[in-house]
Amino acid sequence: MTDEMLAWQTERFQQLATDHGNWVVHLRPEQVVEVAFDGVQRSSRYPGGMALRFARVLRYRDDKPVSEIDTVQTIRNLAGW
Repeated sequence: MTDEMLAWQTERFQQLATDHGNWVVHLRPEQVVEVAFDGVQRSSRYPGGMALRFARVLRYRDDKPVSEIDTVQTIRNLAGW
């Protein structure tokens, strides 16, 4: 992630913030993010039951509406679960 992208993300997420905790900021689900990853593994640590290995933000997709995003189920299907 570039410095420019990180600065934009910080400003954008402040606009979408609904609650600020000590380590977590809750956002309105309005920003589509394209994430790349190298693999998926089961994990009891996360609510979705999985962890994306080597996940990274590729870009923010202002051209794609939230109604067209992939879901946790999409990832489960890709993993063959």
